[in-house]
Amino acid sequence: MKKNISILGSTGSIGTQTLDVVRNLKNINVKCLSTNKNIDLLLQQIEEFSPEVVCVMDDKLSKELKQKIKNKDIEVKTGLEGLIYISTYKNVDLVVNSVVGNIGLIPTIEAIKYKKDIAIANKETLVSTGELVMDLVKKNNINLYPIDSEHSAIFQCTQGNAENKIEKIILTASGGPFRTKTNEELEKVTVEDALKHPNWSMGKKITIDSATLMNKGLEIIEAKWLFNLELSQIDVIVHPQSIIHSMVQFEDSSIIAQLGCPDMRIPIQYALNYPNRTKNDYPRLDLFLNNKLEFEKPRIEDFECLKLAIEAIKIGGTMPAVLNAANEVTVERFLNKEIKFLSIPKLIKKAMLNHNVKFNYTLGDVLEADNWARNFIREVSIFEC
Repeated sequence: MKKNISILGSTGSIGTQTLDVVRNLKNINVKCLSTNKNIDLLLQQIEEFSPEVVCVMDDKLSKELKQKIKNKDIEVKTGLEGLIYISTYKNVDLVVNSVVGNIGLIPTIEAIKYKKDIAIANKETLVSTGELVMDLVKKNNINLYPIDSEHSAIFQCTQGNAENKIEKIILTASGGPFRTKTNEELEKVTVEDALKHPNWSMGKKITIDSATLMNKGLEIIEAKWLFNLELSQIDVIVHPQSIIHSMVQFEDSSIIAQLGCPDMRIPIQYALNYPNRTKNDYPRLDLFLNNKLEFEKPRIEDFECLKLAIEAIKIGGTMPAVLNAANEVTVERFLNKEIKFLSIPKLIKKAMLNHNVKFNYTLGDVLEADNWARNFIREVSIFEC
């Protein structure tokens, strides 16, 4: 029996790789697709996969797309309401959330309420509202499959170990393109430098997060909620080769690791086809060619974003939402060449210091904190950066 899926962010890095996995699996129907503004690529996807509904976040482009496919029996939706529509669509079994940013939060929550299984690559949902989301997952008895390579690795390592207690998990980090640079060298980093990841091919935002190590901080917060762990049970280790994607240490001291080529299609396929492992033609790991595995401690003082993320989850409440929102806007400002690389953690820290945390929070409180942080960062003068 074929599985019916909806892909939020089908024209992005994870979305396009998800469709590549669909081509290989042959047992999945793509019912819904969405894009922010890339309607040219969405048109190609429509021709190939024949979805029943598509969503374009930009209203003007949504109307343009509607005209271009007026002879097709396809619904065209727009904006957040459109994302919610395709997340809760009646003919969908699994929702792939691959959008970047907090825009993916409400559609995910609504999909869970409609008892849709979720394959999640959108870090922000669990970072901002992890406790609320996981409570809803349990209440509605749905499956939440991680797509991030690190969390997928942990998920895979725990299979068959439900009765065995986890002592800790070890999240691996490549260290990004600036792993060996001094603080003085980091002062001179350009946008072009930061977008050159040594191992992975990713979207711009997550590539910058990898360069600042914020991605690892966000992954710590995600892992806490996904695997019901204490912060003390989560370690981060720099592994430049990106061969080991993460590890789980059990209380008998045994460590189980998941290895593979740095290819996001592998964790995507596992999430889409769980619990089955289906044959594919993706590159195989050659241990004779990749015969060097190195491990280092993260330079937390030089890459302060990781430190700030740990501080945010220690504080709790709405602070992780502020961290996440502030990071999104600072990365945007860096990509627009408004601020320097080392201004990213400085501005995030400034937002965190100025935020009044709510601890017994609601979804409304999270959205309010998110909006506050975005406005705060946008209004900070360039001369304060």
